[in-house]
Amino acid sequence: MSKAKIILTFILCASLGCTMTAEGRADKTEKARYHYEVSRDRSVYFTNADVVIEKIRKALVERHSDITISYTSESDDLDDISAIVSELMGFAVYETDRPYEGDYLDCTLGGHEVDYSCTKSADRYDYEIVIKPIYYTDEKQEKKVDAEVRRIAHELGLYSEKADGQKIRLIYDYICKNVSYDLVNAKNEHSHLRSTAFAALIYHSATCQGYAHAIYRLMREAGIECRIIRGMCRAQSGEYEYHAWNIAKLQDKWYELDATWDAGREEYSFFLMGSRDFARHTRDEEYLTKEFEKSHPMAQTKYIW
Repeated sequence: MSKAKIILTFILCASLGCTMTAEGRADKTEKARYHYEVSRDRSVYFTNADVVIEKIRKALVERHSDITISYTSESDDLDDISAIVSELMGFAVYETDRPYEGDYLDCTLGGHEVDYSCTKSADRYDYEIVIKPIYYTDEKQEKKVDAEVRRIAHELGLYSEKADGQKIRLIYDYICKNVSYDLVNAKNEHSHLRSTAFAALIYHSATCQGYAHAIYRLMREAGIECRIIRGMCRAQSGEYEYHAWNIAKLQDKWYELDATWDAGREEYSFFLMGSRDFARHTRDEEYLTKEFEKSHPMAQTKYIW
């Protein structure tokens, strides 16, 4: 199987779509913020994948309806299209230095669809891949979230020189006091908005991922390293249910937080805990990998506030 080294340069359309076309050379003024180890054992890979991923991420943040990749290849073997797109989309939601990307962006996406076409000429194949993201929130809703996050940040003094521990407590207090659990939509699988920061911050009612999503957004806005964790939890009834919570970094250690379970309580039971003290929570496998733990080592002792 031959490999086609494709150099891509983005051209943004005036419509809601985003198109990338092969120009035959890299745009030297275009620089990616991060480097990603993209697979090179497939029929097609991108020599400037970092730039491609950066542009896909930007299109997702801006809520483009279509993201189009056009290129020319000598090969007609594109069995790997779905895998290639999944890898690029996966890298696009990796953690960055911006609060509205990373886990925040990932939690606003409900997957994607892929269309592609090929036109064959005498000595080449012209391909067009169209990625159609599925969004839980639209551009207007995200602008409302941005404005509300800034308002809350100013109200709580998160842009000041407060200590990280104080910022974490202020954010946690705000969410626990101002967000209630969405019992109406909790069992409605078609109500995806319930799982977003928009629901938590604008409607003040959300399910567990909505709590975690809002915590993440505010923490990152305040300069606190934070992640969203998904997995299973054992409720007081003894039953297990799918759940989402956070981890936050304080003094070079990572601690667990579950605002969903602490909301409305006068005293917190799930705030800044070590992983050994979070026995009722079991993470999904992706959060137990050596790569994840190496990048985000967990605190092993309870933090005394």
